[in-house]
Amino acid sequence: MSYQLSRICILIVEDNQPMLDITKSLLLTFGVGNVVTAKNGNNGFKKFMEHDPDIIIADWMMKPMDGITFTQQVRNHPNSVNSFVPVILMTGFSEKRRVLEARDAGVTEFLVKPFNARDLYKRIAQVIERPR
Repeated sequence: MSYQLSRICILIVEDNQPMLDITKSLLLTFGVGNVVTAKNGNNGFKKFMEHDPDIIIADWMMKPMDGITFTQQVRNHPNSVNSFVPVILMTGFSEKRRVLEARDAGVTEFLVKPFNARDLYKRIAQVIERPR
């Protein structure tokens, strides 16, 4: 199924510039109307509060704030603009204990690196079709 994504805002939180650029480029190719980027979890939370995105795509391994801590802040901060926003976590780790840790932190979907355009689109469709 194809979605009209021109009216949604997606926040990408990724500290690796090439990965950030690729992800942003793919989202723009999909027709996402507004792509906001941040280079780390701290800046990502500020952008989250400022832009109130419809979907967040965050990397797990970042410093000083990783993707799990970032997600927990989105979910639990008393001033969170949307504690129910879907969070797609990008990671090179897919072991069961890591998946469980991410789920328990409030991650909505997993996107295992390396991924392709189809994988990314499927995760976006998943959070649209089956919100948690």
